[in-house]
Amino acid sequence: MGRWFQFALGVAIAGLFVWLILRHVDVADVWGALAASQPGWIAAAVVLFFAGYAARVARWRLMLSDGNPQITGGRAFGPFMASIAANNVLPFRAGDVLRAFGFTKWLGQSASAVLATLLVERFLDLLTLLLALGLALFWFGLGGETAGQLVGMGATGLIALGLCVLAVLLFPGLLAPIVFAVIRLVARVSAGLGRKLEAAATKVFETLATQAKGPRMVVLVLWSFVAWICEGLVFYCTALALPMLVEATAVWLALPVGTLSTLIPSTPGYLGTFDFFVVQAMQLVGNPAVAATAFAVLVHMVLWLPVTIVGGICLLYLNSQGAFTRPSASTDTSEPAKAI
Repeated sequence: MGRWFQFALGVAIAGLFVWLILRHVDVADVWGALAASQPGWIAAAVVLFFAGYAARVARWRLMLSDGNPQITGGRAFGPFMASIAANNVLPFRAGDVLRAFGFTKWLGQSASAVLATLLVERFLDLLTLLLALGLALFWFGLGGETAGQLVGMGATGLIALGLCVLAVLLFPGLLAPIVFAVIRLVARVSAGLGRKLEAAATKVFETLATQAKGPRMVVLVLWSFVAWICEGLVFYCTALALPMLVEATAVWLALPVGTLSTLIPSTPGYLGTFDFFVVQAMQLVGNPAVAATAFAVLVHMVLWLPVTIVGGICLLYLNSQGAFTRPSASTDTSEPAKAI
């Protein structure tokens, strides 16, 4: 019931943001702007989109290689794309659950190990987005009250927060004592929950420590930068496809703002929340409301449709290959799953 309430809340929030967008524009004008879009730039955006996802798969394969040195990028590609497609159409982050627990035999990994790589992946993405947003605010001269209204803090704070995330990735041992101290406090209230949290945290910090050895974390950070630069170019090419946009460079602000907005509860595919904040960022740099709204719709479609189609095909293929792992009493997946 709690999950369905969360889903209903997400739908309501998505509806609210859609209404906030549409109350300032005429739908017919937005449709007209979309009809004038240039297919060549959209095709370029789709190519760059898959280049960015190739970098993400390479990053994930490198993380998985510690537990399975023989794993290839092709082996990791299917589960990765299938999980993104599932997140796009199913509630409750079902794609993340599928990637962590559904392909352990296919990947040659334990569920807890795969789950830990997902956490590292989130840290890497958060690091890149915080730095990108801080640099964008500096570049566009958006500080003080304007930055506060848009993201809650200024450029300096965002960059400092990003550097803190980088420190955790490079030196996970710095954060471990604090986390385990909190877990010990939880264990005083609930010994069972404390044990589960301790087991999950131990696995996570083991994974972070492994990924931080030698140059691996540096390589992972570089793959993250490549992935997000490609995604920024997806935004830029999509902007160039719309003649009505007067400030295409605004996409470098819209990208981190729109992506970070997906942390707000919403529907699968982040309908409404992503679009609203992309529109706000595009307008803030000087684009008219109709053009900004058309851009948000078009870039959302470019980000959603190709990966959903390809991921769905991957899901069907993996099913035909018997790739799905069936949970059993002997697996090590239940404890970390409950703890996380």
